[in-house]
Amino acid sequence: MTLKERAASLKRDIPAVFLTLKDGRTPIPAKILAGITVAYALSPIDLIPDFVPVLGYLDDVLLLPALIALTVKLIPAQILADCRKQAEGMWQNGRPKKWYYALPIVAVWVLAAVLVVKAIF
Repeated sequence: MTLKERAASLKRDIPAVFLTLKDGRTPIPAKILAGITVAYALSPIDLIPDFVPVLGYLDDVLLLPALIALTVKLIPAQILADCRKQAEGMWQNGRPKKWYYALPIVAVWVLAAVLVVKAIF
């Protein structure tokens, strides 16, 4: 499998992993790891900030694919296949069709901004 094919499979697997969170057949440990993986993939907060030379992008290049691979291994094959089929229609022009899935991330940022403002004043 080439690097381009792996990148394409990661792009396909992130929405599929998200869908496994809602599937009742998914085991609890897989749901927990899937929640962590999806939250990390969607969060603008990185383990190592991107402005740090070289190291800043290592977490995106190594950590996220490792989390996805581990999560995919914990999810039963039939459930993952079903969720991959459902995930095929989730993207439109490189963007998610359902923009409101980003609302939890926006809520976290708004809460963080409120806490910072409160701490300053």
